[in-house]
Amino acid sequence: MSVHYTLNLRVFWPLVTGLCTALVCLYHVLWGSWGARAEPPDGVDGGFPLLKVAVLLLLSYVLLRCRHAVRQRFLPGSPRLGGHAAFSSRHFREPGLSILLESYYEHEVRLSPHVLGHSKAHVSRIVGELVRAGRSRGSPGLIPGGALALAFRGDFIQVGSAYEQHKIRRPDSFDVLVPLRLPPLVALDPRSLGEELALAPAFRGCFVCALKAPPSPSGASGGHWLRDCKPFADGFCVDVRGRRHLSAALVLRWFQSHLQRSLATVRYSLEGRCRVTLTPGGLEQPPTLHILPCRTDYGCCRLSMAVRLIPAVHLGDGVFLVAPPPPPLSSGLLLELPGGLRSEALWGVNTARQEQKLLSWLQERAAPGACYLKCLQLLKALRDLGARGLDSAAATQWGRILSSYVLKTVLLAVLLRKGAPGQSWDEEHLGKCLEELVQFLRDCLLRRHTLFHCVLGPSGAAAEVGPLPKVLREAAPVDLLAAFDGHARELAAARLLSTWQRLPQLLRAYGGPRYLARCPAPRSQHTQGFLEGEP
Repeated sequence: MSVHYTLNLRVFWPLVTGLCTALVCLYHVLWGSWGARAEPPDGVDGGFPLLKVAVLLLLSYVLLRCRHAVRQRFLPGSPRLGGHAAFSSRHFREPGLSILLESYYEHEVRLSPHVLGHSKAHVSRIVGELVRAGRSRGSPGLIPGGALALAFRGDFIQVGSAYEQHKIRRPDSFDVLVPLRLPPLVALDPRSLGEELALAPAFRGCFVCALKAPPSPSGASGGHWLRDCKPFADGFCVDVRGRRHLSAALVLRWFQSHLQRSLATVRYSLEGRCRVTLTPGGLEQPPTLHILPCRTDYGCCRLSMAVRLIPAVHLGDGVFLVAPPPPPLSSGLLLELPGGLRSEALWGVNTARQEQKLLSWLQERAAPGACYLKCLQLLKALRDLGARGLDSAAATQWGRILSSYVLKTVLLAVLLRKGAPGQSWDEEHLGKCLEELVQFLRDCLLRRHTLFHCVLGPSGAAAEVGPLPKVLREAAPVDLLAAFDGHARELAAARLLSTWQRLPQLLRAYGGPRYLARCPAPRSQHTQGFLEGEP
């Protein structure tokens, strides 16, 4: 993907003003030293007064800011339409709106490739040292018989928007999978819960992993195997329907404590580069590694970063089971489930490798200058604009329904329906493409379309992402919005429509150099606004 740099006017004009002022001051000092040696005759101006130059520069800066404000003020507004008419192409037909959208993208959405590259490299170095320390430590004394303990595999996998070229705003949060190595005597028998009709739809995208004996040429009996792996089963497994299953909750608890011990090993060696702390996530979230710049760090990208470290069990072909399951499931990790299931034994599935292959496959077939990743970034920004003014509970619900993963799946679903991003996804059609994504997302919220997982859905995309483990090929399709009831989805659709209709006003209020202006404080009645779809 080609990378281009644009001029940041918020930095450029103050810099020019300061530079010109410095030059005038230097000129004044030099002229004064020269005038002390050669006084001009009376009545003759000895030089251009410094005050006049400063006033002239100040007026120039004020005129430039007023020009920007006038241009923002007289951009055309958005139509007030309802239903499908709200997505009329007239919404982005005026050239001023395209300029406004592009300006907002450049000032508030687009990430600097330079800063992102430095941040990713810094995260890779720190996490690499931590994982290597965890691998060398092993798990001494945790379980009788050290060979039957979990261990770090020694590598890590960087996933998420920062590594798929569609992260927005700041490179201050990252997701990293830390693969775990099972003991040689233990193998897993994973199973999808998609066919468990007694379960709530929110749990049908999860997996359970029963223990089984690995293939052995010696033909050891099942009784001997159960006795040999009993220490591991007692430490990391729970009983589900009479079989021992690997527990996501117990693995997560071990993972967090092992990370704390590993961090204590490398903390001293990292002191000269950064300050590192680890925040446990309990049973609902993976632990977060906080990387803070040191006072002695004079690098160009001094950012505080949060890295979610997610324990993962490899199933094969680049597919991992992760603990805990993604929200909103993680909030009910210890709930009782029907049919003898235990929610602490539920695992989520991560197909980041397949999704990266799918994005690469689309990029190879995309027309030059296709803006589909830019549309995804703007769709995330639209979601963030829609959350403004909501209280904490409403904003959390809004963010869960329109998660970044859901928005990425919306883009992939729209692209796969067309085969590849063609000329219709050219940069000049940016507004129309964004409109298409918003309309498809709203239709999914209103159940006019089903938003299936891009790998586990009926379309499958298996031919494009390569081979999949058998358990995924046989898994039932996963609806990403099934965890939310119809009422919540209707409210989110109404809020999305309201945000889209007010998009020009929101961009003018929060975009460009005026973004730092005071924002309206959240009020309690804004929650009711979310329920009714009003801004």
